[in-house]
Amino acid sequence: MKLLKFKILKTLFLFSILQCAEAQSTAWRFSKVLSPTGEMMNNATVVVQDNHIVGIYTDDKSLPKNISVNDLRPLTAIPGLIDAHTHITYYWDKAPGTNPWRDADKLNPAVIVFLAQENARKTLESGVTSVRDLGSFYGLDIAMRELINRGAMTGPRLFIAGNGLHVSRHPIDPNYIELDPGKAENINEVMKVTRQEIASGVDWIKIYASTGSGDDVTSVQQYTYEEMKIACDIAHQAGKRVAIHSYGPEAARDAIRAGAESIEHATGLNREDFELMNRHHCTYVPTVDHNRYYIDHHDEYGYTPEAIKNMQAYIQRNLETLKLAVQSNVKIAMGSDALFTGFGENTRELEWFVKAGMTPLEALNTATKNGAELLGKEKELGQVAPGFFADIVAVDGDPTKDINAVIKGVKWVMKDGKVVVDKLKMKNEK
Repeated sequence: MKLLKFKILKTLFLFSILQCAEAQSTAWRFSKVLSPTGEMMNNATVVVQDNHIVGIYTDDKSLPKNISVNDLRPLTAIPGLIDAHTHITYYWDKAPGTNPWRDADKLNPAVIVFLAQENARKTLESGVTSVRDLGSFYGLDIAMRELINRGAMTGPRLFIAGNGLHVSRHPIDPNYIELDPGKAENINEVMKVTRQEIASGVDWIKIYASTGSGDDVTSVQQYTYEEMKIACDIAHQAGKRVAIHSYGPEAARDAIRAGAESIEHATGLNREDFELMNRHHCTYVPTVDHNRYYIDHHDEYGYTPEAIKNMQAYIQRNLETLKLAVQSNVKIAMGSDALFTGFGENTRELEWFVKAGMTPLEALNTATKNGAELLGKEKELGQVAPGFFADIVAVDGDPTKDINAVIKGVKWVMKDGKVVVDKLKMKNEK
């Protein structure tokens, strides 16, 4: 009996030691840390406990006693970045004779989720620790989100939108019946599919309100104001938010009035439209860079010279609309629209923001504070501050002076209190 009690006490003692060890703080020193006010704190140390930031110190004397400091100088610390528009489960294995669009869903769903870890890894390497993923299939995004949340897969924090509401994508074929989750072609189907998506566990409702994707840069409206409004109402009643895809202004205008939290891509919006967005607290996610990506990777997709010319023209319309949005003080969030081989290029959108008239700090805010606010996580993400998740990115340079420090200078990434990217260590090991 005494031996049994001793074993029990020993087990409890070891358990308490492990608990204390798990709760131990870690400290990381940087040459500069971006403060919530946008100013740089020099020679600052960030203290992390479990998965939260618990303190930031510029004076070593104020540091907790007996804490070991990891020195990451001369790097600058910024918040973990937020990509507000991706398709992270769109994976292409580059097999000879295959095409990303045509063959995206040919692999077994479980195989796709496993292989899509590459997309997740590249996303983290770009400094993006949180993603709003706006469209998947086969429930792949749900599976990936759960695997990441369980710690069984390394990847960014995912906020997902499931299938996305869309009209029919195929001509009538009497010999072929396709199960097409997300397809909704009248107001009753919109109501039904919105509820089904919510029941499946999505975080967002995505609506493809116009044509436009890949080398198709048309913008024909596909959903009416009434259809978008009922989807928004149902989503809001369930505590969900709505993102609406529109390549042109017509569907976007109805989407704003319908109550969408964000408009994706839209070109051709005018000053009155942006004033309406401001009144409705609607965020603009322009995704200018995604057509640059398609042009640069045209060989992979088999895009023709005519298609490239159309995409170049769309980029210019997109950029002009973005410039007006910046002048109108519209809330803008960074979204890459990354898919297939586009991961790792997530932050190149920021360069377009600076071209459109933003300062480097304002551009950075689109991927931090604005992204967090869009997600409804402004008290948890988007800042290096006590009480926030320990999502921290260390870059080479000062991103408030040169946005390329973010686009090209990511050296180290912490997500949820764990180091997930360490290019410094990799360099030292070579």
